[in-house]
Amino acid sequence: MTGYLGAGKTTLLNRILTHEHGLKVAVIVNEFGEVGIDNQLVIDADEEIFEMNNGCICCTVRGDLIRIIGNLMKRRDRFDHLIIETTGLADPAPVIQTFFVDEDLRDELRLDAVVTLVDLHHVEQHWEAEEVQEQLAFADVLVLNKTDLVDPSSRQAIEQRVRAINPMARLLTSSNADVPIDQILGVGAFELERALSLDPGFLVDEHAHEHDDAVSSVAFVEERPMDLERLSKWLSDLVAERGPDLFRMKGLIQLAGKDQRYVLQSVHMLIDGDFDRSWKTGERRRTEFVIIGRDLDTEALRSGFLACVA
Repeated sequence: MTGYLGAGKTTLLNRILTHEHGLKVAVIVNEFGEVGIDNQLVIDADEEIFEMNNGCICCTVRGDLIRIIGNLMKRRDRFDHLIIETTGLADPAPVIQTFFVDEDLRDELRLDAVVTLVDLHHVEQHWEAEEVQEQLAFADVLVLNKTDLVDPSSRQAIEQRVRAINPMARLLTSSNADVPIDQILGVGAFELERALSLDPGFLVDEHAHEHDDAVSSVAFVEERPMDLERLSKWLSDLVAERGPDLFRMKGLIQLAGKDQRYVLQSVHMLIDGDFDRSWKTGERRRTEFVIIGRDLDTEALRSGFLACVA
């Protein structure tokens, strides 16, 4: 769970902890600074809360995060979901990467979703903040919060700007972070197939999502099969050259000579790809791929991508 300062993360966390959903939730609260405040604001519940205030979760304490989760897993029978609430100044990427780089976590846990809260009332004041754009870019579920404090036209304008940055995320709106729990917990939104089932059309536009902001997205849809060797080399070169500026890449790839779908995901410098299920009879075979990043050269990316067609 991420979002800029004051977006409503603690309010949403309290809703989750008090909601009658029949699930037990473990929570890791990350604070920025030596004195923990959020932990005092979280309601007294049966759930155990682990506070990490010895550094920002996104930079200095990944080892601590792995250790705390490891300790939690010794009591795996006592919780159904684990929520990591990051500080409002955190880049979500290293937290996401933790679930890729640590083999034990990767084997025992499934990253369900990156949920980002957006403060509709104040986001335009912080729009250029790097943290805000990164939190939007990495989201699987975006909660546009504080709808009661903005007029419909302002909300629509913000929604359009958010969509220009991240066309993949599921979009929810709320007042006082009041959203259906089943739309943020156990949704499997980090998985590409689940994201497509939530919004099958998010990749149908072959044209880039142009926007004035430094962070934007480019979407590709290709009916012709792709060459895995060429695609892998292009992505490796791209990541080596532009890794810090590439927030998320996500794609469902149709490969030449293969009856299985190939799923690609990346977070900054980490690329993860593997074969998925077989294409179903009558299913439209095509590649759908999205890149979200900073200062993207749309034409260069499109040229590189098309050069990978088999």
